[in-house]
Amino acid sequence: MLVAPAGWYFAVPGVTTTGPFNQHFIRDIGLIFISLGGAFLLGTVRSEHRVLFWTAPTLWLWGHALFHYWEVAVGICGPSALARDFPAVTLPAILGTLLAGWAVVDARHRRARSMMTLFIPQAK
Repeated sequence: MLVAPAGWYFAVPGVTTTGPFNQHFIRDIGLIFISLGGAFLLGTVRSEHRVLFWTAPTLWLWGHALFHYWEVAVGICGPSALARDFPAVTLPAILGTLLAGWAVVDARHRRARSMMTLFIPQAK
């Protein structure tokens, strides 16, 4: 999307049916996806902020996916667009939800373990 926006526009199935080629817009979206990926990567190495780093991009991914569903609901695209777009649109939102959910559970367990060490004397 960033290096060859025209190539991306013509290579990805269904994109040409969404409107005319717009290099600026495609590069803007490419930057958004780099930011989302960066947030997920940061979450892998900064566990204390993982919930934020994985939840924020997941919210954007769901907004993007729901926009695709809205386009079908109002007749802009046919229902076949949902199946075509699923791997690149809805699946990332689902995977982000699973990661963010795991991060929330993990953060709660970490917090509970740290609280237990405050109240349970350590063996010497």
